[in-house]
Amino acid sequence: MHCPLNGPRNISEFICYGEFHNHPDPDKTSDKDWAEYVWLANNAAGVVREWWCHTPTNYWFIAERNTVTDEILRTYPSEDLRPSEELRS
Repeated sequence: MHCPLNGPRNISEFICYGEFHNHPDPDKTSDKDWAEYVWLANNAAGVVREWWCHTPTNYWFIAERNTVTDEILRTYPSEDLRPSEELRS
């Protein structure tokens, strides 16, 4: 897998922490909506945006992965992600 900080690395050096979701405003979000944000995932078939961590360096980044083929399509630093940006298939 290509780490945006360290370049190509063995996949065993990474952990996937789940699908990326835009962070709701905690001051304006209901308890129900906050619980859905924390606990529910779309678990969609196809291209998803996920949080990944390179464990030796504890570097967090975003990967776009096809959940059907398990192919990593691209990786990039989380600061390159605009919160309102929609995933394009």
